Amino acid sequence: MILRLFFIAAILFIIELYAYQVIKTLIKVKWALISYQLISLFLFVFILYSFTQFDRSVGQTKQTMFTMGLLLVVYLPKIVAMIVLLGEDVFRLAEGVINYFIGNKSNVNFLPSRRKFVSQIGLGLASIPFLSLIYGIFEGKYNFKVIKQAIYFPDLPAAFNGFTITQISDVHSGSFDNPEKINYAIDLVNEQNSDMILFTGDIVNTHAKEMHPWLETFNRIKPHKYGKFSVLGNHDYGEYVTWPSQHAKDKNFQDIKNLYGQIGFQLMLNEHTFIEKDGDKIALVGVENWGRNFKQAGDLKKASQNLTKEDFKILMSHDPSHWNEVVQHDAKHFQLTLSGHTHGMQFGIEIPGVFKWSLAQYVYKQWAGLYENIGRYVYVNRGFGFHAYPGRVGIMPEITVIQLIKGEKLA
Repeated sequence: MILRLFFIAAILFIIELYAYQVIKTLIKVKWALISYQLISLFLFVFILYSFTQFDRSVGQTKQTMFTMGLLLVVYLPKIVAMIVLLGEDVFRLAEGVINYFIGNKSNVNFLPSRRKFVSQIGLGLASIPFLSLIYGIFEGKYNFKVIKQAIYFPDLPAAFNGFTITQISDVHSGSFDNPEKINYAIDLVNEQNSDMILFTGDIVNTHAKEMHPWLETFNRIKPHKYGKFSVLGNHDYGEYVTWPSQHAKDKNFQDIKNLYGQIGFQLMLNEHTFIEKDGDKIALVGVENWGRNFKQAGDLKKASQNLTKEDFKILMSHDPSHWNEVVQHDAKHFQLTLSGHTHGMQFGIEIPGVFKWSLAQYVYKQWAGLYENIGRYVYVNRGFGFHAYPGRVGIMPEITVIQLIKGEKLA
C-alpha cells in the first residue's frame, strides 16, 4: 500500500511540476503564484489522504466518488497541459542541440526559454476537460437520452413486426443523489409505451441496501404487456468488497436477486421463456454475468437448452465481451443480444451517426450502440446510472427503445 501510494504521489508530483510551468510562464504576480501553489498542495495532500481511507469492506461510497471526481477534475487538465509542454520540450531540446553544435556556443542557456504562446495553448486545451468534467458532474450524469434503434430480421415471426423493447442497464443505484432526476428518468421510461422492458443488470454497486431508497421510484415503471425481465450484472455478485463471512456475502447476493422482483422484474438465471403474440413466438434468453476478466457465471448452453437455430432468440447478457467471444459464434444463431456494462466509460465524444470515440473502445470491441456480424446483432446500452467518476461527459445515460422489423435492412 505504501509503495503504491508513493508511486501515485510521484506521478502526481511530476504532473504538478509541469502544470506550474504553464502558470509561471503566464502569471508574474507573486501572490497569485503562491496562492496557486498552496491550493495545489492542499488538493494534492487531500487526494492522497482520501485514497488511504478507502475501506475495501465498505466499497464505493459518496466520499470515494467525490475523490475520484476531484482527481479527474484537478489532474486531467494538468495532464493535457503537461503533454503540450512536453512537446515544446522536445523542440527546445532539439533547438539547444543544434545551437550548441552548429550555432553560437557562447549562449548562457543550453535550452531556449519557454514560449508564452505555447503555455497559452496548453492552458486553453486544459480548460476543455476541466469544464467538461465539471459539467459532467453537475449536469451530464442525469442528462438522460432516449435512443431509438430499428433492427431488421428476415426471420422475425410476422406477429412481432414492429414489436418494441425498452432496455435499461447499469442502474448503480448506490450512486444516485437526486430523486427528482431519477423520477424524471422513470417518466421517460414509461412514456415509451413499449411492448416489453428488459433490464440488463447492475442494479447496485455492491450492497442490496443501496437500492432500498429507490424501490418506490423504480416501482413506478408501469407493467408492460409482454412483461418486465432482467438479468444480473457483474456488480450484483458483491465481489468488489471484502466480506466478514461467506454467509454475509451469500445473503447480500440473495437480497440483490430479490431486489429485481421487488421492482416487478422477472430475474432470469441461465434460462429462457417464450413470448407469444398472435400465434407466433420468440424466445427470450437470460444468462448470468459472463465477461472477459470478470465473473463467468453465465451458461449459454443451459439457458438455451431445447432451443433450435430456427427459433428467433433475444438474449440478455450483461457484458458485451460475451457476445464478442462466445455468442456470435454459437451454432444456435442468437439473432439479437442486449448488453450494457461498459457505460462508454462515461467519457467520450459522440456525434450521432457521424463520430463516436471513448477509451472504452480500447477495452471492448463493442462498447456503445449497435454492432452486427452475419445477421447476429448486439446492442450495448450506455447505462442508466454512473459509477466511480460521479458524472458523464459526452456519453450520456441511456434509455433504449428497440423496434424489431421483419425484412432486410434497406441500403
